[in-house]
Amino acid sequence: MESVRSDTGAHQGDSALTVKILVAGGFGVGKTTLVSAVSEIRPLRTEEALTEKSIGIDDTTAVANKTTTTVAMDFGRITLPNGLVLFVFGTPGQDRFWFMWDELAKGALGAVVLVDTRRLADCFASVDYFERRGVPFIIGVNRFDGAGQHTAQQVRDALDLSPDIPVISCDVRDREDAKRVLITLVEHIMRTMSSGRQPVSY
Repeated sequence: MESVRSDTGAHQGDSALTVKILVAGGFGVGKTTLVSAVSEIRPLRTEEALTEKSIGIDDTTAVANKTTTTVAMDFGRITLPNGLVLFVFGTPGQDRFWFMWDELAKGALGAVVLVDTRRLADCFASVDYFERRGVPFIIGVNRFDGAGQHTAQQVRDALDLSPDIPVISCDVRDREDAKRVLITLVEHIMRTMSSGRQPVSY
């Protein structure tokens, strides 16, 4: 696994194995919430208030209580039980901030694509981005009120995903649930590597 060596998050001076991952998805799908829920440090956020200028551009129909949006990235860090340190970067969701994606993707070994099944089309661009670049990713179906119940296979079929891509339901507000999403991604990256397909690192 390609990684950097770092003393951050290590114990007693031992260096820790660190991995960079991304959290992507559409506008208001819960990326900032996931990063904040799992981070063991105070998360870095680049949020700005939604203003009248976003009317007609940002669709807040399904997330009426949303008042801010990420304009560059979110950043957090979590140490898993096996000592692996994850640097977690949340991407901006709107089209106008996608110029940040290539920079954020540099060195990333995998990604979580968060999905709101009420607005499934919003995640198509994220899925396409990682598929085209050969970056391992998983789907996290964030449970929103009023979203209804959908099986993993239904979501997989709707997104036309390969059968080896994990699709899991989650509540990203819950730390343990959000941590489970990241662990699932790490396991998927490891399986990808063991199969002889190396994650692409930009």
